[in-house]
Amino acid sequence: MPFIVLVNPQIPPNTGNIARTCAATATPLHLVGPIAFDLSDRALKRAGLDYWPQVDLTLHTDWDAFQAQKQQRPGRTIGFSTSGRCSYTDLVYRPDDWLLFGSETEGLPQSVLTSCDQTAFIPMDRSVVRSLNLSVSAAVGLFEALRQLQWSPSTPGTVQG
Repeated sequence: MPFIVLVNPQIPPNTGNIARTCAATATPLHLVGPIAFDLSDRALKRAGLDYWPQVDLTLHTDWDAFQAQKQQRPGRTIGFSTSGRCSYTDLVYRPDDWLLFGSETEGLPQSVLTSCDQTAFIPMDRSVVRSLNLSVSAAVGLFEALRQLQWSPSTPGTVQG
C-alpha cells in the first residue's frame, strides 16, 4: 500500500480531509513538521470527522526525522509539484511508493524535490489556476496509484501489484 506524506501542512481542514481519504483506503499517513497547527485543532478533527482512530498516522518532527525512518523501509519517493517532471498518470506506481505533498502555500521545498526519486505534476490549465487544493491533489495521486495497483474497497488494504 502506498504512503501519503504531507510535508509542513498548514491548513487543518486539508489535513483532516486527507486523513479521511487515508482512512477510507487504509493508506498510512505521515505528517512531517513543522506543522502549522495543533493536531487537536477543532477544524482538523471536524474535517477528519470520527475517522481519526482508523488512520495509520505517523508524526515526524522534521524532514531529517522522516528521512531517517524512511530509510528503514523500501520504496520510491514521488514528489507531487506543479514543477514535476512527468504527469502523475505517466508513472507506474508500486505498492511501496511514498507520495509526497508540500504545504498549501509553498509546495514541496526544493531540497525535498531534489531528493525525490520521481516528481510528478497533475495537469491543469495554469493560466486560470496556480495549483489544486492539497486534499484534492493527494486524493488524485493516491487514487491513481490505487487504480494501477488494482486496489478494491471489497479487499481493504490490499493491492494486486
